[in-house]
Amino acid sequence: MIAWSAAALAALTLLRLVLAARLPLAPDEAYYFLWSQHLQAGYFDHPPMVALWIRAGTLLAGDTKLGVRLLGPLAGACGSVLLWRAGEAFAPGRHVGLIAAALVNATVLVGVGSIVMTPDTPLFFFWTVGLAAAARLIVTGNPRWWLAIGAAAGLALLSKYTALLFVAGVGMWLLSRREGRAALRTPWPWAGLAVALAVFAPNLVWNAAHGWVSYAKQGGRVTHFAGARAAQFLGELLAGQLALITPVIFGLAVAGTWRLRGRRDAAARLLLWLILLPAAVFLEHAISGRVQANWPAILIPAAALAAASLPAAVLRRWLAAALASGFTLTALVYVQTVAAPVPIAAAADPTALQLAGWAGFARQVAAYPARFYTSDEYGPAAELAFALPRSDVVAGFGGGFDRRWDFLTLQPADLAGTTGILITRRTDTPCPALLGTVTRRRDGQAIMTYRLCRFAAPSGGFVLPHP
Repeated sequence: MIAWSAAALAALTLLRLVLAARLPLAPDEAYYFLWSQHLQAGYFDHPPMVALWIRAGTLLAGDTKLGVRLLGPLAGACGSVLLWRAGEAFAPGRHVGLIAAALVNATVLVGVGSIVMTPDTPLFFFWTVGLAAAARLIVTGNPRWWLAIGAAAGLALLSKYTALLFVAGVGMWLLSRREGRAALRTPWPWAGLAVALAVFAPNLVWNAAHGWVSYAKQGGRVTHFAGARAAQFLGELLAGQLALITPVIFGLAVAGTWRLRGRRDAAARLLLWLILLPAAVFLEHAISGRVQANWPAILIPAAALAAASLPAAVLRRWLAAALASGFTLTALVYVQTVAAPVPIAAAADPTALQLAGWAGFARQVAAYPARFYTSDEYGPAAELAFALPRSDVVAGFGGGFDRRWDFLTLQPADLAGTTGILITRRTDTPCPALLGTVTRRRDGQAIMTYRLCRFAAPSGGFVLPHP
């Protein structure tokens, strides 16, 4: 069984690498590629790990789509092995780890998330590393594993600030158990915390030097109770999880988590805290604002282990259906992204909205020669920078136009007083001189139309780097 599973994982990883090389970059990926050209300890939106991963990938595979995404499929494979080992440590001989790894890979969220490079990709990996290190701590009793847990937590924090929930979950696991409170009277958990802080320290220093801008942006997502829309947001959150985790796997995860409540062993308590604490935070957020469907991805490793720990009779009845439906839905997403056989209007197809038509969009824009091109959205600007030749200047303007460029160490453009073209899809953006429109398309179907407006540079601006 192990040999067949390894072969299946290798084949799945190869497929993901092929798709990573073929599929167009999403706007966020093109934006993070810009980060990777100017490495720093923090950025306006997120910590730096996604930029470091992209830089590593492009050093190995060039400034290409595969280079941008290279570490995603590889991390998916390594994370699967670590999750398998964690499950085997918790329940030797029951194939809990193997089942958990299979369930994780069958979700649409991981199937897509291991191809598209976002901050969630390294976050998911390092969260799994931390869980696997905690499993070794529980099984071996060797307190030195706290250092590995701390390193994983620090690297996860450098991936996305949501990793603070991992630190909080492990902390609550310790505080809620007599053995955990006893461990807190030793230096090892504190040494692990010190390692996490040391790894994360460069981002703290960067934010301190930049007015804590990154923390303010992400912390600003906390909003007040919105009773009129709470039911809508909660419904969207549930629908998103059913779609991305897939219904049968979601049901098994809920059942496995519910069953953990009756156990008092250290492993069960850890899994519960790593599931319930983040879930509570996302549910609380959903009554005051929209929770993006990918945010709860961090629950999946522990939830998959919980599902894999269900009684054998339950797994015999539902596991095959869970894996078959999950991999089938993921395959449908892959096929729809590549060939769009399902007759969904391009403007309503999430895969098209993110990935389709960017090369044609760039060609249409290039048909309007200009001193420079810019956009009032970072996504189209980043896509143009990735697609247009080096001779075409794509600029970003900071200040009141878009503050994010002020926090990225880009080359000054010296464009003050010059005129270029602004690409916008917003109806409220002033357009004193309309030069034309361009439409992003998939197989002839319109996805989104943009206006091309004559634009006087409000400042010197910054040059967005080309590959």
